[in-house]
Amino acid sequence: MKTRLALFGPPGAGKGTQARFLADRLRFTHISTGRILRAARHEDTPVGRSVKSCVDAGILVPDSLMYGLVERALEATGWDNFVLDGFPRTPLQARWLTRQLKAFHAPLDIVVFLDLDDERILARLSRRRIHRVTGENFHLDTKPPHGIDPALIIRRKDDAPASVRQRLRVYHQTTAPVAEFFREQGIIIRVDAHGTFEAVHTHIRRLLNAA
Repeated sequence: MKTRLALFGPPGAGKGTQARFLADRLRFTHISTGRILRAARHEDTPVGRSVKSCVDAGILVPDSLMYGLVERALEATGWDNFVLDGFPRTPLQARWLTRQLKAFHAPLDIVVFLDLDDERILARLSRRRIHRVTGENFHLDTKPPHGIDPALIIRRKDDAPASVRQRLRVYHQTTAPVAEFFREQGIIIRVDAHGTFEAVHTHIRRLLNAA
């Protein structure tokens, strides 16, 4: 089984869910940039305060900060047995990650590209909800938040249809070229992300075992 993985794809393709499945079932460390940023913004450090100011202002955290946070998370794994979720998002970040992992003799084994068309993404995200405290994702149809105080379950502002369309435009312009970067390295595998989370996970496992 390959042990250094990254999940890639458009918003709403299920990267976070599949990363958690892989982490729980294969004992990988799930490195989620969303979790990293949520944790960092509560740290009373120069980096934490910078992250908090960016998040509170609704602007992207600059690469210079992201690199340090991601490197710290990778180092904590011993540079092995991890699955990256939400990073890299741009070709520049992909090149940095490749150089960084190479320096520690820990190149990515596989990049799993979760592919889903825009209309299905819009339909899926319109039913997505999150836990306002933990950030855990739910779906009203496929993963309802049973036994949780409804007041803690909210819809992300950027899951509104107009926001999703804007996120998809940014993805196609800025993030989609990352797939070509990893395709040139020969380490990307495409997975059709349409279907239940369990079915998609089974497909991923089958492809990883065959890789």
